[in-house]
Amino acid sequence: MINSSLSYALPFKKPKKVWNSRFSWSDIPIYLCFIVFALITIYPFWYVLVGSFNTGSDYLKGGIFIWPREFTFANFEYVLLDLRLYKAFGVTIARTILTTSLSTIFTAMIAYSMSIHGTPGRKIAYWINIFTMFFGGGLIPYFLLLVNLGFYNSFFVYVIPGMYSVFNMLIFSNFFSGISKDYRESALIDGASEFTIIFRIYFPISKAVFATVALWTAVGCWNSYYDTMLYTSDANLWTLQYYLMTIVKQLNLPPEIMGGRTFGDEISAQTVSNAAIIISSVIILCFYPLISKTFKKGQMMGAIK
Repeated sequence: MINSSLSYALPFKKPKKVWNSRFSWSDIPIYLCFIVFALITIYPFWYVLVGSFNTGSDYLKGGIFIWPREFTFANFEYVLLDLRLYKAFGVTIARTILTTSLSTIFTAMIAYSMSIHGTPGRKIAYWINIFTMFFGGGLIPYFLLLVNLGFYNSFFVYVIPGMYSVFNMLIFSNFFSGISKDYRESALIDGASEFTIIFRIYFPISKAVFATVALWTAVGCWNSYYDTMLYTSDANLWTLQYYLMTIVKQLNLPPEIMGGRTFGDEISAQTVSNAAIIISSVIILCFYPLISKTFKKGQMMGAIK
């Protein structure tokens, strides 16, 4: 036996640092494929960003792929100097916040009732909802319905029709069905109402699926322009995407129709369109990382169910 007092005198060898014990040379092709895929995914956004900072006349010559050849802020100036942009921003932000909040809560409440097997008329209501996913009355009847309800040229045309989604209801319903029935039964024994069970038990433990559905709804509201084009004629109700589409079209009009605003060769329809895409994407790009972890968790839990 070696004396314990001598053991301290023995030379101590530090373990070699291993960069990754799971790494092997056979993984290199996989990493290369992921790197190529990441570049393919990121490059379109970079290409648009480069085009937004290039002069319009030079951009039309082509060959701009990595860096602006003639740098300019004129494309962003053309968009940002128009006061209608900020009004459209306000309408879009208000619509996104209000519609996302009401739609998520309202759809989740209906999904809760659909997930309870003892709900009267549950099967009939379920198949009626499924039917509406595949069949509809068409655009003209829907337009006439909105007009008769008084939603035409109203801000509520952005909110009320989007308060319920059958697809999101199915996602919520499947998630709620996976929650143990013991929670609800224990709460009912203690005298809790259904609203108390929904808001105090089910909703707090469903944050992941709430974040997922809310993100889908918010992105859909932010990128929407079709309903503005069909159901409004008031410029005060323009959404951001519809406004950006409008100013890009205006670039093809004569200067006198555009109110005398001219930028020479500094801008073009393509470069201004690129600048408009960047402006409309900034808020989504800033907002998404804040809930990315919860969003991924919600996707995983939905896939498991």
